[in-house]
Amino acid sequence: MIAVGDRLPEATLYRRSEAGLESLAVTALCAGRRVVLFAVPGAFTPTCSEAHLPGFVAASDALRAQGVAEIIGLAVNDPFVMKAWGEAQNVAGAVTLLSDGNGEFTQALGLTRDMRGGAMGLRSMRYAMIVDDGVVRWLGVDESGLRNSSADAVQAALPGLS
Repeated sequence: MIAVGDRLPEATLYRRSEAGLESLAVTALCAGRRVVLFAVPGAFTPTCSEAHLPGFVAASDALRAQGVAEIIGLAVNDPFVMKAWGEAQNVAGAVTLLSDGNGEFTQALGLTRDMRGGAMGLRSMRYAMIVDDGVVRWLGVDESGLRNSSADAVQAALPGLS
C-alpha cells in the first residue's frame, strides 16, 4: 500500500466533458501544487453520496483557504457515471470527479477492495490523501465507515503539513 513519503504512481485518469473523453495524467494533475485526492468505493452508493462526497463539497472553500489547489474525487467507475454523479451532487467548481474505470491507479496504490460479494467487482478502498507535488504527505484509509478519510480529517491534518 502507498505510504506517506511515497510518490504517486504514473497513471491516467479520465473525465467526460463537453469536449468528449479526456485523459489526465496523475503526475500532471499534481505537479507543483497541493492536491487532496479522495476515493470512494462507488459513485451513487449510500455513504459515498450522503456523506463522503458532500463533505468535500461543503469543505472545498475552507480547504482551498488552507492551500489546497484542487480537490479530486475518484472511483473505479466509468467516466459517464462519474459525470452523472457530479451533476447529481452539484459538485461544479468544488470537486473534480475523475474515473479510474479499470482500477489501474487504485491497483498501483495498493488500495483495491474486493467487493464481488456485493456484485460490485474490484473497487477502491475509501481513502483520502494530501499530495504535494506528487508526494503523499498524509493518508487516511477507512476499512469501513467514514472517519479517517473524511473532509474533516483532511482539514485537521493540513495545519501540521505547512
